[in-house]
Amino acid sequence: MSENEMFDELTKKAEQGDVNVQFNLGDMYYFGEGVEQDYKKAFEWYTKAAEQGYAGAQKDLWGMYYYGRGVEQDYKKAFEWCTKAAKQGDADAQNYLGFMYDCGQGVEQDYEKAFEWYTKAAEQGDASAQNNLGNMYYYGRGVVQDYEKAFEWYTKAAEQESATAQYNLGNMYYYGRGVAQDYKKAFEWYTKAAEQGDADAQNNLGVMYKWGEGVAQDYEKAFEWYTKAVEQGNDHAQYNLGFMYDCGQGVAQDYKKAFEWYTKAAEQGYAGAQNNLGVMYEKGQGVAKDYKKAFEWYTKAAEQGNAFAQYNLGVMYANGQGVEQDDKKAVELFTRAAEHGDSEAQYNLGVMYENGDGVRKNIKKAMEYYENASLQGVEPAKEALERLNGIK
Repeated sequence: MSENEMFDELTKKAEQGDVNVQFNLGDMYYFGEGVEQDYKKAFEWYTKAAEQGYAGAQKDLWGMYYYGRGVEQDYKKAFEWCTKAAKQGDADAQNYLGFMYDCGQGVEQDYEKAFEWYTKAAEQGDASAQNNLGNMYYYGRGVVQDYEKAFEWYTKAAEQESATAQYNLGNMYYYGRGVAQDYKKAFEWYTKAAEQGDADAQNNLGVMYKWGEGVAQDYEKAFEWYTKAVEQGNDHAQYNLGFMYDCGQGVAQDYKKAFEWYTKAAEQGYAGAQNNLGVMYEKGQGVAKDYKKAFEWYTKAAEQGNAFAQYNLGVMYANGQGVEQDDKKAVELFTRAAEHGDSEAQYNLGVMYENGDGVRKNIKKAMEYYENASLQGVEPAKEALERLNGIK
């Protein structure tokens, strides 16, 4: 019997109501196996099987509606079919249903429901659900926050080679949450995830090589892992790679390259990169000096609460660089940065309170800020404090 004849025979059986064949035909059209890929045809056959109660087909219809393949995207319809499959005990569907409750897709967001469905799937050994359940315990969504429980579920998923769980487990060891802090263990789990292509783990491996945490310090290795992560568009790694070019760590110093990578991360909204991009425009490193551009990037980072950018923006207002000079705005920004512990901002506030620039003169306030800055090693603040103490 030829392939065409076999396919015709399968089609006849499916048309006669054979649910297994209907499902298999759906798969053939979906994956383009033995037939030209056709999502619409796959959708038709999955629907026939699903309507007969076939859980696998119901789950696949979830995917068709969820991603809009062969049919218009419809989260509500996806939720309906996923529910049918989940109630039949399909672990994948239970995990997907948990995710929909978790994100509020096709249904009102409900963390407790998400927790319930993740649990059902996780107890069947579904690695993705185990990782998701770990997230619920880690962040305290739908359940009381419990790092030890999070650690347990991440471990189960990680041992099944879930790269995401391996990365999460690395974080638990790195920060000592739910388990004793252990940089070597963190390094091991990040490595497993990174080798599977997890961009966040690749970036974190770079960080560990850079600082010599859990492994011998090696700037070149750090540079290699950052490079792997940036190839996937990871903004943290783009910033870190920019920093290495900026400082010449693991690679020859190259301000233009640093500027390029900071720009990529900054355009994704990474505040640290936005601040550093401002620095490069202010100093003319890797790009023509441009105070207005520096001001724009500092502003973006400052609005996200970046203390360095708040300080830098304050300096621009104080000096009238890229913006009209405004001591009051400078005081406001230095204050925000100082509240985050920025020592230079604390010192500058001391100066402004002492001189009455942009704020009412207040020697007591000035001394407070000088003291905070001096405790962080700012020499001019120590000198100012000694001078003012001498006046008393």
